[in-house]
Amino acid sequence: MDVPKIVILDGYTLNPGDLDWTGIEQLGHCTIYDHTEPGDTLRRAADAEMLFTNKTVLNKEILNQLPSLRYIGVLATGYNVVDINQANLQNIVVTNTPGYGAPAVAQAVFSMILHHTNQIALHNDSVKRGDWARSANFCYQLTPLTELKDKTLGIVGYGNIGRQVAAIAHAFGMKVIVHTRTVPEKSENVTQFVSLKEVLEASDFITLHCPLTQDNEKMINKAALSQMKQNCFLVNTARGPLIDEDDLAWALGTNRIAGAALDVLNIEPPIPDHPLYKLNNCIITPHIAWATREARQRLLDIAVSNAQSYLNNTPTNVVS
Repeated sequence: MDVPKIVILDGYTLNPGDLDWTGIEQLGHCTIYDHTEPGDTLRRAADAEMLFTNKTVLNKEILNQLPSLRYIGVLATGYNVVDINQANLQNIVVTNTPGYGAPAVAQAVFSMILHHTNQIALHNDSVKRGDWARSANFCYQLTPLTELKDKTLGIVGYGNIGRQVAAIAHAFGMKVIVHTRTVPEKSENVTQFVSLKEVLEASDFITLHCPLTQDNEKMINKAALSQMKQNCFLVNTARGPLIDEDDLAWALGTNRIAGAALDVLNIEPPIPDHPLYKLNNCIITPHIAWATREARQRLLDIAVSNAQSYLNNTPTNVVS
């Protein structure tokens, strides 16, 4: 194969400047764009033999106009930005990058849970306002503080991330119950595999780690929220549309559940006046659970390996 023309359409999210693109650049004539607007995709991708995309959409209309394209490397685990059927018709190999983010996301889940149970930021702000200096007591609490030991964590979805979350929960002494489509034969950190109904009803904390499908879109809705304990804290680092955001706003606003922490929303970036912003018992972060430097480096390493394997006629992590 001649030296291929390679285009990275939206590299900034993966590499805002602290990683090294050399591994991909060495594979061919490489052009890197931080961001690509929809109207620029076709022009930038023209004549490319290998494309890398994170969130830039490569639909049927665009792929139809890229006769030279032979390979698409998705810089993420999810690959819904690519029309896989059209890629197959054009004999385009599509790969993704699985498995890179489990430690980072599991860590983020517990940072959110501990934010809720210990309220570090709230008390830090209070001390720096002078409240402790003025206090008649050597310590004080602005909110109840909660131990994780013996609490029940419900995990929905049990892939690599769900397993790492369960291991951390086990270390805290939590009871772990899991709802998953495929129950493994062995799992030392899980107390019990149960129905979704049991997760909703029995958990003090619930964390979502399942892929988004047509069957589970808005699975956390008013009916599901109504089954949860009033002290339940909900975490979503998976996909925003797993939750009906209007119903969640209702549950939080009426104190039907204790709180929620979301790293993902239905639409990203969200609207400026999102209704969940107004709720003090809702934590929102900008889709960063996966984005530790270490996880991004692993992702880049997998992407380079995928591309090299394709050029060696032994493609790996193929989803097309």
